[in-house]
Parts: sequence; C-alpha cells; structure tokens
Amino acid sequence: MSNKPVSEALKNLLADYYMLNLKTQSYHWNVEGPNFQGLHMQFEEQYKNLAEAIDTVAEHIRGLGEKAPGTFEAYAKSTSLKSGNENAPAKEMLQDVLADHETILKSLQNTLEICQKHGDEVVAGFIVERMTYHRKTIWMLKSSQK
Repeated sequence: MSNKPVSEALKNLLADYYMLNLKTQSYHWNVEGPNFQGLHMQFEEQYKNLAEAIDTVAEHIRGLGEKAPGTFEAYAKSTSLKSGNENAPAKEMLQDVLADHETILKSLQNTLEICQKHGDEVVAGFIVERMTYHRKTIWMLKSSQK
C-alpha cells in the first residue's frame, strides 16, 4: 500500500524530528544558568518523546511501502530546521526549541491535510496526537520564558 504524498510528508517530518531530537539532547547536556535544573529536565523529557516519535514515523513510512531514510545526509536535505548551538545561553536554547516546535506544528497541520486528502486516517490519527504534544510543549516552553 503506497501513498506517496503521505510518505513524503512523513519523511520530511522524520528529518525535522531527528534535527530537533539532536538539538534538544545537546541542549539538555549543555544548558547552564540559574534555570539549569528545570531546563535540563524539560529538554530530557522532550528528546525522549521525540525519540519515540521518530520510531513511529519511520514505521508509518514502512507501513506505506516506502523505505525510511536513515542517514544524516538524507535528513540534512529534508529538514526545515537549523542546527543548534551548544554554546548558546539558556534563554536562546529555549527560544530555539520553541521556534522549532512551532515550525513542526505547522508542518504537522500540512501533513494532516495531506492525510485527509488521501484518505489515510491511520497516519492522520498519529499526526493529531503529535499536534497535541507539540501544542502542550509550546505552551510549556512559553511559560518557561516568563
């Protein structure tokens, strides 16, 4: 069962998730400052969630009859996110991942529309779950900045 538009959207999501996972884990390791403990824990929760999502996205791609990309080169070509800076101050790290979650939320909305257009309710259900996660994460990140 191949659904090329859905699988292509998922491949882009996979690349973005890998980039955000790598960035968030780096920020988890390297964050400093008075909010260290809270940000350290928040980043850890996020990269663990993203790791699970990465596996599920890849499995959806495979379920659609396509190969899931698995190289940094492939992800670099497909991601819409930028690399992180492990030397950034904590506030910039927070703003960086917030912007990425907002970008991914928009991408998920587009992916949902593709799924609906092509009648893929299975992937659409997963996308809605991910949108819920990212909305909550955006709220938490914004609340951390106040």
